[in-house]
Amino acid sequence: MIKEKIKQAIEILNEEDIDMWLIFGREYATIPDPAADLVVGVHYTWHSAFMIFKDGDTVAIVGSLDEAELKKRGYYKKVIPYVGGIREEFLKILNEKDPKKIAINYSEDDIMSDGLTYGMYLYLRKILSGTPYLDRFVKSERIVSKLRGRKSPTEIEKIKHSIVETEKIFDEVTKFLKPGVTERDVWKFVLDIVDKKGYETAWEREMCPSVFTGEPTEGEAHTGPTDKKVKRGDVLNIDFGLKINGYCSDLQRTWYILKEGEEDAPPIVKKGFNAVVKGIELAAKNIRPGMMGWEVDRIAREHIISEGFDEFPHGLGHQVGRRPHDGAALLCPRWERYGKLPYLRIEENQVYTLEPRVRIKGYGTATVEDIIVVTKDGGKFLSSFQRELWLIK
Repeated sequence: MIKEKIKQAIEILNEEDIDMWLIFGREYATIPDPAADLVVGVHYTWHSAFMIFKDGDTVAIVGSLDEAELKKRGYYKKVIPYVGGIREEFLKILNEKDPKKIAINYSEDDIMSDGLTYGMYLYLRKILSGTPYLDRFVKSERIVSKLRGRKSPTEIEKIKHSIVETEKIFDEVTKFLKPGVTERDVWKFVLDIVDKKGYETAWEREMCPSVFTGEPTEGEAHTGPTDKKVKRGDVLNIDFGLKINGYCSDLQRTWYILKEGEEDAPPIVKKGFNAVVKGIELAAKNIRPGMMGWEVDRIAREHIISEGFDEFPHGLGHQVGRRPHDGAALLCPRWERYGKLPYLRIEENQVYTLEPRVRIKGYGTATVEDIIVVTKDGGKFLSSFQRELWLIK
């Protein structure tokens, strides 16, 4: 996988006409650079430089104790160890290659491209003092965005596996749900299955799964479960994902707890749920490589509003990969908080969630989150799209 992504990175460097991409860090286990997951693949301790060049060369300069493992993996053509300090070997490579544009990992908008710490940036400037390379830095965000976004067939299969296992757990939740259980009971039930299977949650366990029943309380989507009991007449939704073999799922599902004597959900509940489903269908049908994220978000957002519901207070979807929120481009509105992310172009083989939501007064929140991969012909679902509201008797 690492070799596959390094090859992609070289292709992207040529597309962007950037001579060299530098990942510069230390103590990976404590302060990991998000990009290192893709093209480094091992932990490093001392000051380390991972250099990928558009001509296809790859060089890693690492502390002497990290040399053996990196050589064993065979990811980099040249692995150079040092003991006293990195500067001499680092400058030797730079002088040999003389890159005119050096991409480093900082960004105002994309957290996945912002892995170079300020301390390491200052140290980089210090060891390059007196050289022409100080004036050759450019942002790496277009490299990282494309690299994280362009999922290889292997990556897509790994994501699908996490999705399938997540959906199996949702099936078990349907059998478990009943009036009287608490949000925390559901949370514990799910985590017991996760632990039994030896899996890892896609984000912190305190909020994975997130469980919400009935009218929303403070915190809503970004908070953990409470002792609130599930009662008849509640709309209940769960936000949950797994991380398996380094790749994540991120799905949401919605249930309705039938009241005594009910055979189906009330019309307003069905209307809200169906508005969500239709918004997802429209977005998946119309998404295409080359569109901007805000254009896709608008499709679902305008449909939700046209059905008489308030617009959802977040973007329509984010990329999924090695983390549940992966890549730079978002399917989101042109709000100040998103900076330039709504204007990034969608690419083929990017993997996105689609997750609009509606509040249904007196019942709760209906939301579905499914996952698509972008193709030339629209969004192809990787998950089993929840098109019907799940009923609990």
